[in-house]
Amino acid sequence: MSALVPPVPANAPKWPALVPILIIGIPVVLKLVGVPVANPWIIFALLLGLMLTGMPISISLGLTVLTYLFAMTNVPIESVALKLFTGIEKFEIMAIPFFILAGNFLTHGGVARRMIAFASAMVGHWYGGLGLAGVLACALFAAVSGSSPATVVAIGSIILPAMVKQGFPNRFGAGVITTSGALGILIPPSIVMVMYAVATSTSVGALFIAGIVPGIVLAFLLGFTTWWRARKFNYPRQAKATTAERLKSFKDSIWGLLLIIVVIGGIYTGIFTPTEAAAMSAVYAFFVAVYVYKDMPLSKVPKVLLDSANMSAMLLYIITNAVMFSYLMTSENIPQAMAGWMLDKGFGMIAFLLVVNVVLLLAGNVMEPSSIVLIFAPILFPVAMKLGIDPVHFGIMMVVNMEVGMCHPPVGLNLYVASGIAKMGITELTIAVWPWLVTMLCFLVVVTYWPSLSIWLPKTLGMM
Repeated sequence: MSALVPPVPANAPKWPALVPILIIGIPVVLKLVGVPVANPWIIFALLLGLMLTGMPISISLGLTVLTYLFAMTNVPIESVALKLFTGIEKFEIMAIPFFILAGNFLTHGGVARRMIAFASAMVGHWYGGLGLAGVLACALFAAVSGSSPATVVAIGSIILPAMVKQGFPNRFGAGVITTSGALGILIPPSIVMVMYAVATSTSVGALFIAGIVPGIVLAFLLGFTTWWRARKFNYPRQAKATTAERLKSFKDSIWGLLLIIVVIGGIYTGIFTPTEAAAMSAVYAFFVAVYVYKDMPLSKVPKVLLDSANMSAMLLYIITNAVMFSYLMTSENIPQAMAGWMLDKGFGMIAFLLVVNVVLLLAGNVMEPSSIVLIFAPILFPVAMKLGIDPVHFGIMMVVNMEVGMCHPPVGLNLYVASGIAKMGITELTIAVWPWLVTMLCFLVVVTYWPSLSIWLPKTLGMM
């Protein structure tokens, strides 16, 4: 095994390994010897230093909190243990494992394949037919899964080989699916929206309804970009489906499409809460996958349950540590101090939203969406409220930022998932997604400075 590992050159610089130690150590030592160092600098130095060591973000958050509390304050350990449990003692958090379970049942249960067939029958005859079908299928699957990587896997693993077989360049198909898969966290239900709601005490139902119009608009823009490039390069089109073929594909996919009505209709009509809707979606997805479509044998159910439990445990661990970090931020009055500083400097709504977008896009380079929302939402949310920004609009804007972050390196989850399906390197895939990524950035500007796009529907339905 050692022969496979290249030897480290004798003259290789050793200083990179010292960077995290210096970042962590210098502010802490200065504080301990009596040099005045602002507490926020110490906290963020600890977090940045731990992250630079390659430590997972969730553990970095937890260690930052524990190190600061035990070294710099007299907070008893009992309060930390209490906060660990009470921080995730929220009814809304229960929606996360249920939506993950529902998405896994749908991914393995043939729903994606039938949605692709329906989408192909509807738009396959236009330029870039299968590409457009991929965008539409991603939008439909997003409305039942709540996860972007799950959407990329479910749709991409079926439609990408079909696109290559029909004559589409591999890059084109990979670019379409990587970016369209991001609709999974904007079109409700959305796990990221639930996390934002937990971090800011915003209504999950209002966020879900607010994501519908922006989700449809972004799906249309991604579809337009796909059509325009297909028309420009004369990519293949399918024969126009007959009315009978369209009706048959709709009939085949109706059980999956009905889940959209179950979740969104149930929340809007007040039949059940978003958390109860998540539980209903999991039961419904199990029923459809096992007993209606019969694509999943009962013997596969334990594996799906185990995979869902693993993913849920990972997210809940991140949430727990992020809640502790949020508690530390609040106890040190960091969000309030930031709000006061921005208001003193004359930051208006326009400038603040621009700064937020830049910060979130930069964070998207090194962090995944769950961590970004849980770390930055408690810090930025109080400032947004003081500037009069609607909490639902602010949440949708953050979610769109997360979408962009999932589609560019170095840690874009969709890139890594799509690269495995398309068998492409990250660099090549990054080049492939740029036309759709530019479209998403333009859409981000629209969402940021046109609040009505997000809040019109929930206001009209009386949910705000």
